[in-house]
Amino acid sequence: MRASRKSCPICESGSRTIDYKDERTLLRFVTERGKILPRRISGMCARHQRQAGTAIKRARFLAILPYIAGHES
Repeated sequence: MRASRKSCPICESGSRTIDYKDERTLLRFVTERGKILPRRISGMCARHQRQAGTAIKRARFLAILPYIAGHES
């Protein structure tokens, strides 16, 4: 039996885009190890999953998010 589809949390909140400077939102879509959650677990639609991936990568580059969790330089 199949579970019902999750609805996209970004679409539900009414946001059109995901901002790379919003650390709190981005942390919802990253594991405790720092990996990006897959779409089947996060429940995001394809458009917002792509936006989240790009935003997380930009935030990592600007040192807003760590590449590896627990690693302090």
